[in-house]
Amino acid sequence: MDLLTDHLVRARAAGAVFARTVAEPPWGLRLGGSIQLSVHTVVRGRGYLWLDAPGSTVELIPGTVTLVRGGPDHYIGHEPGAQCLEPEEFRARHARIGPGDNPQATVFLCGAYQFSGDVGAGLLDALPQVMTLSAADDDPLRDVITLLSRELVRNELAQQIVLDRLLDLLLVLAIRADFRRSPTAPRWYRASADPRLGAALQAIHENAAHPWTVPELAAISGLSRAAFARAFRDALGQAPVQYLTDWRMTLARDHLRADDLSLAQIADTIGYGSPFAFAAAFRRHHGEPPGTWRQRERTTAHTRLLTTHPGS
Repeated sequence: MDLLTDHLVRARAAGAVFARTVAEPPWGLRLGGSIQLSVHTVVRGRGYLWLDAPGSTVELIPGTVTLVRGGPDHYIGHEPGAQCLEPEEFRARHARIGPGDNPQATVFLCGAYQFSGDVGAGLLDALPQVMTLSAADDDPLRDVITLLSRELVRNELAQQIVLDRLLDLLLVLAIRADFRRSPTAPRWYRASADPRLGAALQAIHENAAHPWTVPELAAISGLSRAAFARAFRDALGQAPVQYLTDWRMTLARDHLRADDLSLAQIADTIGYGSPFAFAAAFRRHHGEPPGTWRQRERTTAHTRLLTTHPGS
């Protein structure tokens, strides 16, 4: 499994298509910053997307995909600065399936993604606040946009599964395209393409529980220990052992936050010989025991749930 696939799988991204919308001007939609990643694509017509920050307006036209990372609210409308409705009111007024009678109407798709854990957070942090990609005629992105639009006008069994998979594909293609072209792509992504380091990085990610040593990783890479350590530090900004520890701690945090595994089970999963060794390493890394960290994180998550969904 390559590193990008590994990150996407571990992030356990859950997607949902809001709707295929036919909106006749004037129209506008506000989307809250709590949505971790929004995906927008116009099928017909045009629209505009903007943040509160000046100079942030992006034109939405057919054949483009725009991703917006969570944080600030963002808005889409028939013109920059259009009055924007909350999603519920907007759907009641505009969301409907059909070709649209008004040639001035904009037909667009909105999707949302929620990522889980620190692996997901790391992926999101690597993306720009707003990213727009143009799909050429022979680009797989254009094919996926077409399939999404067609599926949404059907009334077929298992439609939600199809939509989720297509949105998954759209997201992966967009992230892959951005990382491939961006000088600020994650270091692990760039290093994974380095023939000197790719195999060793993949080994670490596929089996974090293995007691990896620098000589062992160097042998996988076909380099001397010194040459491997130097190339690794140059590419990733840290020594191989520190990278391995950081990755294990990332996995540990995700287990503590999301699973009911015991400390002994987590220790075994990520490569520590005992729960005591794991607890000591976690305390060195985070300044508190894993049990304390887990309780605090779950209390915070519960409080956040009650705040955003009072009836839960």
